[in-house]
Amino acid sequence: MEPGLERWAYGALWAALAGSLALRAARRALGPGRGLVLPLALLAGLQSLCRACLPLPLGLALAAAAACLLLWRASPRRLLPVASRAVLVTGLHSAFAGCDSGFGQATAQHLDAMGFRVFASVLDPQGPGAQELRRSCSPSLTLLQMDLTKPEDIQHVLQHIQAHTNSTGLWGLVNNAGFNDTIADAELSPLGKFRTCMEVNFFGSLELTKGLLPLLRSAGGRIVTVSSPAGDLPFPCLAAYGTSKAALSLLMDTFRSELQPWGVKVSLVLPGYYKTGTTCNPAFWNQQKQRLVASLPQELLQAYGEDYVEEINRQFIQFMKVAAEDLSAVVNSITDGLLAANPAVRYYPGQGLGLMYFIHRYLPYFVQDLFLKGFFINPKLPRALRRGDHNDTKAA
Repeated sequence: MEPGLERWAYGALWAALAGSLALRAARRALGPGRGLVLPLALLAGLQSLCRACLPLPLGLALAAAAACLLLWRASPRRLLPVASRAVLVTGLHSAFAGCDSGFGQATAQHLDAMGFRVFASVLDPQGPGAQELRRSCSPSLTLLQMDLTKPEDIQHVLQHIQAHTNSTGLWGLVNNAGFNDTIADAELSPLGKFRTCMEVNFFGSLELTKGLLPLLRSAGGRIVTVSSPAGDLPFPCLAAYGTSKAALSLLMDTFRSELQPWGVKVSLVLPGYYKTGTTCNPAFWNQQKQRLVASLPQELLQAYGEDYVEEINRQFIQFMKVAAEDLSAVVNSITDGLLAANPAVRYYPGQGLGLMYFIHRYLPYFVQDLFLKGFFINPKLPRALRRGDHNDTKAA
């Protein structure tokens, strides 16, 4: 194939792409341009590969398909009207969940301002978070006390929602409850911590979702669940939390498949690292670390060493100091899941998640492990594996 013809063909493709982007921008039918930099760079790289490795017809077809995908992703999603739709938001809170802080509070405030009829669960109806919601939201917002580890609380919420939405159905459920208070290796994490994470992050959300399905089916509504990349990737020292989120993600993927005939759409939101609740409170994590050390069997503590646990805690606190404070990307993802005519199956709000998932999916396991340790926590060697300490132990 002549080089001139090849340059002309690919140049025409880029001209058509540039014209389409300019036309959509002129019509204000295009999202922020900053988000197009990486896709355009990837498209340029793909085009170079196509030119180098493929015949012109095949390479041009592949590049054109990628350009069409970019245009589709750049276009704003068609949103449904709010029309006072009813939504229940469970919150993210360090102690068993509520809209008291973090994503839950921000989401409840945003949806209320948009005109949704919001039901928001709180752990403490008289706490500062609940008081802030009463102060900042409209009178139509309803606060409901709920601890997801207590079936009686869940049943009370189900009865209340049923009584107040029976005629219209429930448009949306935002499963945003989460719990984690242990940063440690799986072997060092007490079995009770695994059970508590499963009770809140999995079984509580399962019971609530199943109880609300008749109302969601009658409305052809939405389920948006906040999970975590820790449920997809083996983050060091997050075994209890990560396994519960992995179970939750798989459950919601199953619901997504099973509820399609009913017109109920199910989305997962997997945020990056954000400052919510007590996640960035060093005093809280230092207290949890002391409790963990005090609870460990002496043989296990001797094998790993107290300094091993101290270093994990120090690195986690340091990591959370750079967590994002602006929660709007997560809130916008939740809102899109509730209102987009064709919501995404998964949302990934947060910096660096694209690179993280690329490494997870396409690179060898040892690269994945090295990346996560460099990005999150890189534990030192346990005491029993350190040469000097090991020899001292044997001599004693």
